[in-house]
Amino acid sequence: MPFTREDVEAVASLARLALTPEEKELFARQLADILRYADEVLAIDTSGVPPTAQALAVPPPLREDERRPSLSRAEALAAAPDPALETGFYRVPRVIG
Repeated sequence: MPFTREDVEAVASLARLALTPEEKELFARQLADILRYADEVLAIDTSGVPPTAQALAVPPPLREDERRPSLSRAEALAAAPDPALETGFYRVPRVIG
């Protein structure tokens, strides 16, 4: 099933993106190419390949957990544009009505 211009318009609407007609055509072609490639990858026989959780068999080196000095609450809040010093939290603009 090809990715159509209407599909691009629907996704752009959900993402609140304003696209030009040229961008809609370009993105429809690009997304169709991506889906075609995904179909090619799905067609590869992986029945003989064991499942893996990581690309490398060697575990990554990890450091020991240790306590280290960090910023005090006042120092951390000093970088905030509008700190709520009385509560000790960051004050941010309301994003949901």
